[in-house]
This record gives sequence, C-alpha cells and structure tokens, in this order.
Amino acid sequence: MSAVPQPKPASRWEIPDHLLTIEEYAALGETDTGFTELVEGRVVMSPSPSRKHNKAAYLLGRQLESQLPPDLDFTPDIDVNLGLAPRGEPGFSRRPDLLITYREASARVDQEDDMYRADEVVVVVEIVSPGSKRTDYQVKHDEYADAGIPHYWIIDTSGPISLVACHQAGEFGYMDAPAVTGTFTTDVPFPVKLDLDALLG
Repeated sequence: MSAVPQPKPASRWEIPDHLLTIEEYAALGETDTGFTELVEGRVVMSPSPSRKHNKAAYLLGRQLESQLPPDLDFTPDIDVNLGLAPRGEPGFSRRPDLLITYREASARVDQEDDMYRADEVVVVVEIVSPGSKRTDYQVKHDEYADAGIPHYWIIDTSGPISLVACHQAGEFGYMDAPAVTGTFTTDVPFPVKLDLDALLG
C-alpha cells in the first residue's frame, strides 16, 4: 500500500531585511493576507480593506466605466512605481484603490507582467479608511504630486461622503479643490459626473 503524497506547506511570505529597489519589490509577489506598499525601500504591510471600502471602489469603477474616453482605462487595486528614486536605489511603490490610465499603458502592463509607472497614470484615487486619513490626505498626497501624477481624487466615506479633487499646479505640487458632497462634476481631465452617495451602496 503506497502512501498518499501530502501537499507541501505554502511558503511563508517574509519581509526582507534590507531596503528594496523597485525591481526587488516587484519580484516578491503577493502576500497571503492584506497587501504591501514600498516606501523608500521599506515594505509597509496593510490589512485587507473593509467590505464598505471595497464596495465603494467597485461602485466607483462602475460609474466611471461608461464615462471614460476611449483612450482611457481604469484598474482597481494595483501597484504603481512612483519613480521617486534612481534605478538601483531604495524605491517607492503605492497600491491605490483605483487608477485611471491610458489604455496603451494597460496593454503594456499586461504584456510585460509589470506594474504601472507614474507617468502612465492620469488619475489616482484613494478611498480613505479610518486608519489611513493622514496617509491619504498628506503622505500620499505629496508622493503622488512629486511623482508627477496629474490628478489625485481623495474619497472619504465617513459621512457625508465627499471627494477632494487635487490637480498639479507646477512647482507648488497639488492644488486641492474644496471637498464636494452629493454629485462631483468636472471636465478635467475628462468630462465625468459621479454620484458620491451611490458609492455607499
């Protein structure tokens, strides 16, 4: 009687003991739980988002899909190389809740099995969680501006749900519009009308 082979235990994802380049970070692959970002070479672990958070991102994507111009595409929850460090130096990668990019960039990412580059991003979107307010409103705000991403939308689901639209203003970084509740309408970088209350699903 032969023994039934036992499956091997899954290899445990371990945090590296040194500062990582963007290439080393990309080679790590996915974690078992939550997700990671790379901040000046340091791997930052984050818990999985809440159901409310994920639902808002999904419903935002649904509203955007029918309004995006043909040359633009949206992708939720994917890594972006911010390009804030020279090649070979400790890198920066963030994983926004949603990206709006050029379709040709999405084709490149698929073909090369690569992450997006900051210069391929038109709009980056973060949905604020209770533990991410300072990070989303200040830290990522400055990083995305420094990376040259033209537009940053911050959606806060703590009532009433609101959207702050930030856009590049030259050497000053982002200029932030006042928070909008109810309906967000803009023509820049493309015409769009979003029902913010509907993101609470």
